Amino acid sequence: MFKQLLFTLLILVAFSANAQHVLDSLLIDGHYRVYAYNPSVKVKQGASMVFVMHGSGGEPLGFARRGAKLESLSESENVLVVYPGGYKKYWNECRKASTAIANTQNLNEEAFFTALIDLFASKYKINKKQVFATGFSGGGHMAYKLALTMPGKIRAVSAIVANLPTDENMDCASMNVPLPVMITNGTADQTNPYNGGEVTTPGVTLGTVRSTDQSFRYWAKLDGYSGEPVKSIMPDGDTSNNITVEKYTYQKKGKPEVTLLKVINGKHEFVTDFDMFEESWKFFKRQIGR
Repeated sequence: MFKQLLFTLLILVAFSANAQHVLDSLLIDGHYRVYAYNPSVKVKQGASMVFVMHGSGGEPLGFARRGAKLESLSESENVLVVYPGGYKKYWNECRKASTAIANTQNLNEEAFFTALIDLFASKYKINKKQVFATGFSGGGHMAYKLALTMPGKIRAVSAIVANLPTDENMDCASMNVPLPVMITNGTADQTNPYNGGEVTTPGVTLGTVRSTDQSFRYWAKLDGYSGEPVKSIMPDGDTSNNITVEKYTYQKKGKPEVTLLKVINGKHEFVTDFDMFEESWKFFKRQIGR
């Protein structure tokens, strides 16, 4: 009783701190799992839904500001944005070495996301065949997990500043189902090394990841591609810095799209050259009807 009362109080405090977004929870296997969304957004029946996931150590309400550009498109694009929360600020994603309690206690993320999909399908009549997931850093790793373990419920994913774990650090059993995937990584990232290696994050051990090229090729191979991707250069949205963005794409009729945004000189942070979640939505939209 006390625990439930405390949780309700926390939700009320969170609501007063952020008038637009509501923080709520679901009880999953004995654990309260939180999520945030903006109930003032009006979407029509059959709307798409996008999960936007925070990084390791983050939380939904604080992260919601990052989705502001995407949310501004909600009504015109008929897309609902939901911010799930990791358990005690971390996800049980695919990195075996993770010392986060979500991983060591093996929290059931698939049950959590399935429950969220069912909840918003009931509440807003979203199109359950148009559910997408994007995330930053640890949230990007959670996006990979959804693509690997529940592709029947997730239409496409976009992983930002995240590489797939190495084989020895992989803790997910892939269903090996082709799925559209976009990766956005910076070449100067010291946390998620562009060329692979040890992930360095204060307060938690996370193990090693593949290089960005290996991560990109993993999805390309799974989706049936070989040879070289098509290269293009994205418009320079901020000429005051030394960042440019190269785009590499595998795209063929009848196959899922696989795209890499290579952020030259990009670090483990949000760039000012383009909005990463808006770009994710552009990618997701291309997959609708394919």
